[in-house]
Amino acid sequence: MDNLKIYLDKDINQDLVKSKKIAIIGFGSQGWGQSMNLKESGCDVVLGLRPNGKSYKKASQYGFKIMTIEDAVKWADIVQILIPDELQAKVYKDQIEPNMHSGQYLMFSHGFNIHYKKIVPAADINVIMVAPKGPGHTVRSQYEEGKGVPSLIAVYQDISGNSKDIALSYASAIGAGRAGIIETTFKEETETDLFGEQAVICGGVSALMKAGFEVLTEAGYSPYMAYFEVLHEMKLIIDLVNQGGLADMRYSISNTAEYGDMTRGPKVIGEASKDAMRKILKDIQSGAFADEFTNEMSTGCNLFNKLRQENANHLIEKTGQQIRSSFVWGQDKIIDRDRN
Repeated sequence: MDNLKIYLDKDINQDLVKSKKIAIIGFGSQGWGQSMNLKESGCDVVLGLRPNGKSYKKASQYGFKIMTIEDAVKWADIVQILIPDELQAKVYKDQIEPNMHSGQYLMFSHGFNIHYKKIVPAADINVIMVAPKGPGHTVRSQYEEGKGVPSLIAVYQDISGNSKDIALSYASAIGAGRAGIIETTFKEETETDLFGEQAVICGGVSALMKAGFEVLTEAGYSPYMAYFEVLHEMKLIIDLVNQGGLADMRYSISNTAEYGDMTRGPKVIGEASKDAMRKILKDIQSGAFADEFTNEMSTGCNLFNKLRQENANHLIEKTGQQIRSSFVWGQDKIIDRDRN
């Protein structure tokens, strides 16, 4: 195993990014979280948004200076693109690329468009990545608690010779230096991130929870009991795993649960599941998934919208809405859709 180098605030020139003008393009989850943290860290931040768009109205509540995307790009030293992956290539071609100048730093929080060459920057532009390993709302909530979300950095083009230092300084300003920053590549970040989302932390886990819920309710058990057992308790278990790995989780649970975990878990997630994961990884590595996704987004999102509707109508969602609205813990929200 390679030696792991983790950068913390003490290792970083935290003032470097404060000497740069930063344009954040987009004000979704990451745009909101990163721009709020940058501002509170003393950075010079402008938001590049569509005039009178939904994000523009939200951003106006927070006192940011807002420009058109074109003007923000002309003004900035660092251009951080935080709009959805499927929109980035067109916005870059139409509004960002014509207004960039030599020596600027083009930044991403996911390597998708660079790695799959949906965006091909000019040779005289620095291209870097700062990728928090958590949603923007968590980037913000952890910062407010005096903590941070671990982040990855990567350098794709280094024209100015200090791109890594810029990435580290930016990552520190959004709070990542409080937790830990690891250097990687655009290729590695993109492929492992997509695999993790699809096979494990989003796709795999949500499919596993729905399947467990369906098995219990089909067997006649209350959907409320099923919800608590296969979905609500997931966070309690994952918090233990996050703190100390599988060992801490197994230390905390009962012997009954631990024995069931180690003897029954592999029956659910066995070689068939791993074979499916290998196929998913191959599609990611070859670019097949990237092409499928961008084609879906550019042709009306028919499958995407159908799947969203089917999932929204699933009994596990309706049960969860009812339970969460009835308990105190359901009122303390990280996400406020009207404000962030």
